[in-house]
Amino acid sequence: MPRRCRWGQPEDVDSALHFGKLLKLFKWERSMIGLILTSLVALLHCYFLYLEMFVWEAPRTRTAFNTTAEFAKASRTLAANQGLYNGFLAGGLLWSLWLGEPGRPFTLFLLACIIVAGFYGAATASRRILFIQALPAALALLVFWARY
Repeated sequence: MPRRCRWGQPEDVDSALHFGKLLKLFKWERSMIGLILTSLVALLHCYFLYLEMFVWEAPRTRTAFNTTAEFAKASRTLAANQGLYNGFLAGGLLWSLWLGEPGRPFTLFLLACIIVAGFYGAATASRRILFIQALPAALALLVFWARY
């Protein structure tokens, strides 16, 4: 015969209810972690926008992207275009987060796009892109997928 808890229910039912509450809390925490990680990815892309559109020829930016002054001057328009795309990614991510649950598929799509772009950049430009761009997006995507 199962032991009874204070409310007259068998103890295993009470434990199951408590476990369900813990799972709900854990799901909420994963959702919050996903929101935080996705927000950080969006902020990173806002920073990329700033670097590529407004300070592309600055010495610190040239050092970060390992470019010369001549190359930075010649590629300024291309970098600004790339920065604009990064801004669109950031805006899309922030909008999808603002939409809440209905925006979740859009969030997952944009994170997947960022991961693909990160792998392409790592293969064609610098492996650092894999860690700076793709890894944060992959972590956010994994957290959101684990939520479902």
